[in-house]
Amino acid sequence: MATESPSKRLKTDAPLIGTHNGHFHADEALAVSMLRLLPSYLDSQLVRTRDPAVLSTCHTVVDVGGEYEDSNRRYDHHQRGFETVFPGHHTKLSSAGLVYMHFGKDIITTLTGLQGPDCDLLYEKIYTDFIEAFDANDNGINVLAPKDLEKAGLEKKFEDRGFSIASVVNRYNYGGKSATADDTKTPEAKQADEDMRFLRASQFVGEQFLYELTNRAEAWLPARHQVKQAYDARLQYDSQGRILVLHDGMPWADHLYNFEKETQQPQGVAPHVLYVLFPEDKPEGKWRIRAVSKENGGFENRKDLPDAWKGVRDEQLDQVSGIPGCVFVHAAGFIGGNKSFDGALAMAKKALEL
Repeated sequence: MATESPSKRLKTDAPLIGTHNGHFHADEALAVSMLRLLPSYLDSQLVRTRDPAVLSTCHTVVDVGGEYEDSNRRYDHHQRGFETVFPGHHTKLSSAGLVYMHFGKDIITTLTGLQGPDCDLLYEKIYTDFIEAFDANDNGINVLAPKDLEKAGLEKKFEDRGFSIASVVNRYNYGGKSATADDTKTPEAKQADEDMRFLRASQFVGEQFLYELTNRAEAWLPARHQVKQAYDARLQYDSQGRILVLHDGMPWADHLYNFEKETQQPQGVAPHVLYVLFPEDKPEGKWRIRAVSKENGGFENRKDLPDAWKGVRDEQLDQVSGIPGCVFVHAAGFIGGNKSFDGALAMAKKALEL
């Protein structure tokens, strides 16, 4: 058993948080960090143990104890028969998902001031884009079933196991350990080192959660209204609505996909936007043209910029495209630039024809 140093948490009357000691994972690291974002848990100490007698003294227990009961503040998911999922989803929850499901809206309101529909929208968005992957990872759920990949004859092009938040957290289990030095340490000292590594991991995932929440609240959510205005005005640039013009840089993709799904298109209007234009900095300066991906976050576009333009720059691109002021088109054909809005719009219109 190990208890966090009281010097780090001054208010001894704050609710005590418990989780297990030993090898730790991303879900309980995130669960603990999310709880500590709430005023009631801000000064809480953390106990890491599997001793039921000690856990029974804790106000809130996550990822250990074999019990899920919100009224008792018990949030484990390892017990037989546990099948709880987040509303509208199918992934079995981990301790991260359980804590988020019960405390997420309070966390969002505490940190952003948002309430009502905006809070609800953000609550769902953050679970979908951030928390659910923690749940899936800890419960051994793959994004795609290996048997389906094998049946389709698909193989990974490279190994990506180390490129995830879960893999980073796992490194904290070993980072800084020395087998030789550890042999000379007492069990208490070894446990103290392990607890310190857990706290560092929890701080890391907590920062990622905060970045996600802050970005969604301060940029993604406000952009929804602006993207809707641009979406409604798109026919002025192309009679089929295939070009979207934004007068500021903003996170637009999620909102565009949603508006496309929600809107019944008039006859003669294309079901999907193909190119999005936005200023590189100020509207009177350079502009970018971005091909819209087929899938949200994917690398395959609905319509690439023309092959003849790919990897070409400046005056050479002017000549190839027949449009003045060109700056570049990426070799992959997903983005390009022009010195002016009129030039970028001309590129988009020309690209639609090719």
